[in-house]
Amino acid sequence: MAHNNQHSFDEEGRARTAQDGVRPGVQVISDHVKTLPDAPGVYRMLDAKGEVLYVGKARSLRKRVANYTKLVGQTARIGRMIANTASMMFLRTETETEALLLEQNLIKQLKPRYNVLLRDDKSFPNILVTDDHAYPQITKHRGSKSRQGRYFGPFASAGSVNATLNTLQKAFLLRNCSDSMFESRTRPCLLHQIKRCSAPCVGKISEADYSALVEDAVKYLQGRSTRLQSDLAKDMAEASANMEFERAAALRDRIRAMTNVQSSQGINPDTVAEADVIGLFETNGQACVQVFFFRAHQNWGNRAYYPRTGGSESAAEILESFMGQFYSTKDPARMILMSHEIENADLMRAALSAKLGRKVVIGVPQRGEKKMLVDQAVSNARESLGRRMSETATQAKLLEGLAEAFDLDTVPQRIEVYDNSHIQGAHAVGAMICAGPEGFLKSSYRKFNIKGEGITPGDDFGMMNEVLDRRFARLMKEDPDRKSDQWPDLVLIDGGPGQVSAAEAALAELGVEDVTIIGVAKGTERDAGKEVFYRKGKPPMALPFRDPVLYFTQRLRDEAHRFAIGTHRAKRAKATTATPLDEVPGVGAARKRALLAHFGSAKAVTRAGLADLKAVEGISDSLAEQIYGFFNAGA
Repeated sequence: MAHNNQHSFDEEGRARTAQDGVRPGVQVISDHVKTLPDAPGVYRMLDAKGEVLYVGKARSLRKRVANYTKLVGQTARIGRMIANTASMMFLRTETETEALLLEQNLIKQLKPRYNVLLRDDKSFPNILVTDDHAYPQITKHRGSKSRQGRYFGPFASAGSVNATLNTLQKAFLLRNCSDSMFESRTRPCLLHQIKRCSAPCVGKISEADYSALVEDAVKYLQGRSTRLQSDLAKDMAEASANMEFERAAALRDRIRAMTNVQSSQGINPDTVAEADVIGLFETNGQACVQVFFFRAHQNWGNRAYYPRTGGSESAAEILESFMGQFYSTKDPARMILMSHEIENADLMRAALSAKLGRKVVIGVPQRGEKKMLVDQAVSNARESLGRRMSETATQAKLLEGLAEAFDLDTVPQRIEVYDNSHIQGAHAVGAMICAGPEGFLKSSYRKFNIKGEGITPGDDFGMMNEVLDRRFARLMKEDPDRKSDQWPDLVLIDGGPGQVSAAEAALAELGVEDVTIIGVAKGTERDAGKEVFYRKGKPPMALPFRDPVLYFTQRLRDEAHRFAIGTHRAKRAKATTATPLDEVPGVGAARKRALLAHFGSAKAVTRAGLADLKAVEGISDSLAEQIYGFFNAGA
C-alpha cells in the first residue's frame, strides 16, 4: 500500500517553486533531494504550468532523483526535461513492485511528454463458453469477465475470434444465440438449416449429447485437438461400418473444419503451449512492438503497437515501459518471450506473477523454436514500421496540401469528420471519425444516438446541431484550457451551406469560434470528383479532378459515411429483434416463450383478452392482469 504522505511533498515543492521563480531545474531538483527518503516510490516532474513532464519509479527516491542533478552523461532529451522542471511530486510505496505498478498507471492516466507511451491500448476479445445455462452458449466476449463460464483468449482481433467461432460452429454445432432468443424459439433457425447449430432450443438434441459437444469444443480450445480428431476418426469409421452414413458424414465435416483452421493459423509451435511473444524494432527515433499470442499450442493472432518515444530511449527502456502499460489492463501468459532484455526483469516478473496469481516466466531466448518465434515477431515489427513510416510521410504531405488548398493557418494535426444516418428519421445516429498525421485514429471514433425531442424526422440540420453541441460541450467541460490533443484543428461535415451554418451556430453558442468548419457536398450530378466545398465567409470552391487532396477528402468523408451507416444498421437490427414483451415487468425468457408459443406472435399477445392471458400455462392470474394492463393502459 502507498503511504499517504504525498501532501507534504506537494506543499513543500510548490512553495519552493513559488519562492524560486525561474530557478534552473537542476537547483529545484537538488533542493528536493535533501528531504527525500531512501525508500521506494514514484516521482513526478512538472513544468512551470503544472503539467507533468515525466513519471518515474525508484528503488530509492533519494538516489534516483539525485541522478538528475548530474548533467554529465544525460541525453539531450533528458537535459531538456531537467531544464523544464519547475517542481516535483512524490509518493512513497512499500515495495518497488508497487512503485512499478503505480508508475505505469500514472503514465497511462497523465500521458507525460517525456515518457514512452503506449497508444491504442484496446482490450482483446475472448471466446466464452457459458456455464449458467443447461445448453451452454459459445460467443465472442470483450471486457470484464463477469459472466459465469470458461474464457479462452486473448485473440488478437475480432476477425480471428470470428474465424475460430465459425469453425467451432461447423465442427461442434453449438448455439450462439442469446438466452432470451433461445427461450422464445418455436422452430429451428437458419443456422440449423445450414448445419451450424444442433438446435437445442427446440429439442433436436438431448442435453447429454449437447454437453458432449461442449466438452469437445473445450478440448479443442485447450489444444487437445489431436486426441480429439483421433477419437472422431474412430467414431467416423465405426459409424460407416454400421452403415450410419449421415452420422459418419457429420463427423467427417467436424474433422475437416478443425483441420482447416489449424492449417490457416500459420505457425503452431510444438514446444510452446502458452506464451506472449514480444518483438521490438526501432529506427530513426520510431519504434514498433509486435505481440503474438500463443495459447494451447495455437497461434491466436498478433497486433502491432507504435509507442510514442522521444527518439533516444534504449530498447530496454521502451520494452519495459511497453510491458508495464500493456499488462496493466491485461492478464499475461505463463511465459513471455522478448526480443531484448529489460533492466528490471525480476521486478516485472514479480509484478506480473502477483497479477496473474501464478508464476510468470520472462526471458530472451537464444536458440530453438522460441528464438524462431521471437525472430518472426521482430521481422513483423520491422515490416509494420516500414509501412507505417511510408504511410505517415504520405499522410504528412496530404495534410500540408489540405492546409494549402483551404488556406488554413496551420497544418491540421487532428481532423474530425461528422455524418448522420437514418431512414426517414427512424433510428437516427450521428457519427464522428478522426484522422491525423498517422492516419485514421479509430480509438477516437464516436457514435451519437440522436435524442433531440424537438428534431423532426429527417431534420439533418437539427441532427448535426445536436451532435456537434454534445461533442464540443463535453470538450469544453473536460478540457476548457485546450491542453490535450483532443481538440480538432479542422471539422469536415457531409453537407452544403445549410449544414455548415448549423455547425457554426452550434459551436458559436458554446463559445467555440476558432475551429475551421468545411462542408463537403457532392455536385449537382452527385458524382465523385465533383465535390463542392463550403466555408464560412468564403465562396464555394472545387478542387482539380486529379488532386490528391480531393481524393483525401473523399476518403475522409467515405470513412465517416461507412462508420455512420454501420452504426445505424446495428441500431436498426437491435430494434428489429426487440419485442413489446421485453418491456413488460415480470415477463422473463421462459414466460415470454410460453406466451409466444400460445399466441404465435408478440403482436397477438398485445391484443389478447384477459381471459386468454390467464389460460396460458405458467402465467398466473395476477401476472395476466399485469400484462393486460400494460398493453391496455388507456382502455
